Amino acid sequence: MSDSNAHRLRQRISRWRGITAKQAVLTLSIAVMLSILAGLAELAVEVRTMREEVQEQTRQLLDLVDGTAAEAAFQLNPDLAQQVANGLFDGGNVKRISLRDDFGRTMAVREQESNAETDWLLNTLFGDILHYQGTLEYDMNGNALAEPVGEIELTLDLDSLGRAFLERSALIMTLSVVKAFAIAALVVLTFYFLITRPLLKVHAAISNVDPQRPGDWPKPWLKHHPNDELGHLVEGLDALLNAFQHGLDQRDRLHQISTVDGLTGIANRRRFDIYLSEEWSRARRSGHDLSILFMDIDSFKAFNDNYGHVAGDDCLRDVARALAGAVPRTTDLAARYGGEEFVCVLPDTDIHGAVAVAHRIHEAVLALEIPHAFADTHDRITVSIGVASASPAQPGTASDSLLEQADRRLYQAKTSGRNRIVWK
Repeated sequence: MSDSNAHRLRQRISRWRGITAKQAVLTLSIAVMLSILAGLAELAVEVRTMREEVQEQTRQLLDLVDGTAAEAAFQLNPDLAQQVANGLFDGGNVKRISLRDDFGRTMAVREQESNAETDWLLNTLFGDILHYQGTLEYDMNGNALAEPVGEIELTLDLDSLGRAFLERSALIMTLSVVKAFAIAALVVLTFYFLITRPLLKVHAAISNVDPQRPGDWPKPWLKHHPNDELGHLVEGLDALLNAFQHGLDQRDRLHQISTVDGLTGIANRRRFDIYLSEEWSRARRSGHDLSILFMDIDSFKAFNDNYGHVAGDDCLRDVARALAGAVPRTTDLAARYGGEEFVCVLPDTDIHGAVAVAHRIHEAVLALEIPHAFADTHDRITVSIGVASASPAQPGTASDSLLEQADRRLYQAKTSGRNRIVWK
C-alpha cells in the first residue's frame, strides 16, 4: 500500500473514531431505539386494526356471495357453485374455499398448495381469524322463511396476510426510523456547530499533514478562537511540526552527503556497495541475471595535469551525466567508484544486454567531444569498459567476484589500447 493510500485509510478510520462520529453514533443509537419502541407500539395497534379489517372484509365478501351460493346449493348446480368459489378465491386472501349441499356433498372446491412452513409470529397474530364457516339458506317457497340448503367454508391464506402485514409494518418502521434520524440529525448538527466544528478544523488540518513535509501543514484559522485554548493548541502544533520539518531537512542533507557523490551528483561508492548487495540478494531469490559495468576515463591523469583541476572536475561531471543518461531505467544504478572510475549495476540484465548498455555509454561519452590533446591514443576523452554478468542463484557465486571480474576486464581493455569494451 502506498503512503498516500495508507494516509487516506488512516483518515477514514480516524473519522469513525472521532468525537463527532461517536456523538452521532450515540445520538442515532438512542433515536433508533426510541423509534423501534415507538414503532412496536404502533405495530401493536396496527395488528388489532388489521385483524378487524380482515374479519370485516371477509364477512362482507361472504355476505356478497351468500345469495348466489345458496341458489347454487339449492339447485345442486356445481357450475354455479364453482363460479362462486372462483370469485371468492380471486377476490381476496383466500387459501381454500368449499361449497357443500345440505347432504354434505362437495359441490365446488378450490385451494392453494399447502405451505408446510408456517411463521410462528404470523400464526400467533392471525391464526385465530383464518377459518370461516357459514350455513347457506334459501327461501324455497317465497314466504321469507329461509331453509338451510348447504354450507360454505373459507380459509384465509396466512402467507398473503403476512405479506400485507409486513408491508404495512415496513412502512410504519421506516417512518419511525426516518423521524428518529431527522431528530438525531438536528441534535448532531446543533452540537457540531456549537462545540465540535473548531476541533474538526484542527483535526482535518493534522490529518492532511504530509509526513515528508510536516512544516507545510495547512494551518487552520479559527476566527473566534485566536487567544483561547484552541488558538494556543494550533500555535503549539505549528511550532512542533516546524521543528519536525527542521529535523527531516537535516536528515535528508545527511543522507545526501552519505550516498551522493559531491562532485558529479550521481551515487557514490557507499551507495554502490549497498545497492549491489541488495540487488544481489534480490537476484538470488528471483533467479535473474545481474550485470556490472566497470569503466575508467582514459588518460585522465594527463588531462588533469595539463588542463587543470577545474577542467578535470568539469570532465568528470560531464562523463557522469552522459553515464546517467545512458542508463535511464529506474532499477539501474550509475555511481562514481572513485577518482575517474565509474560503475553501473544492471539488475535483470544478462551479458548481451549489459554489452548493449556499455556501447550506449561509450557512444555517449564520445558524443561529448571533450578535447584531449595529451592522450596516448586519441584526441578526445574516451572510456574503457569492463563488462561482467552472473546469475546469483548459481552456487559459488558472489557479488565481490562479479565486481573483480568486471575490474579484470576493464584492465584488459586498458592494456589492449583503451577506448574499448571487453566482456569476455
